[in-house]
Amino acid sequence: MTPGHIDWTAVGVSVRLGLVVAVLLGIIGIPIAWWLTFRRRRWTFLLDAIVALPLVLPPTVLGYYLLVGLGARSPFGRAWEHWTGHPFAFTFDALVVASLLYSLPFVVQPIAASFAQVDRVLLEAAATLGASPWRRFVRIVRSEEHTSEL
Repeated sequence: MTPGHIDWTAVGVSVRLGLVVAVLLGIIGIPIAWWLTFRRRRWTFLLDAIVALPLVLPPTVLGYYLLVGLGARSPFGRAWEHWTGHPFAFTFDALVVASLLYSLPFVVQPIAASFAQVDRVLLEAAATLGASPWRRFVRIVRSEEHTSEL
């Protein structure tokens, strides 16, 4: 490769990774933030701690744990290789999982803080009137977020 030459393969992988991880973070992060905010249970702190782990662990330690937990010698790694015919580590799928786990607290915590600002009386009133959780989310939580910006 000559100086000044752009490796478009790397750019393509980065863009694809960013798009896939952003979509997955929305799909996974919003329900986790909702659950952590509105479904306080006895063991909720454990999920909260697991989500926050990437904030307190150095990236090298997190990467090591992922290699041990998802590598070829782990039950997941052996099952993945059996299903797909190739190891999981050092693939695009592994890169997605690592990026997802690393980025999850940066999505869950701000969204959970936003959900905490929603008036629970409105949610309880909607529930007593028969609104499904999805309808309460769409009609109350989304509208509360928009009105708080005004």
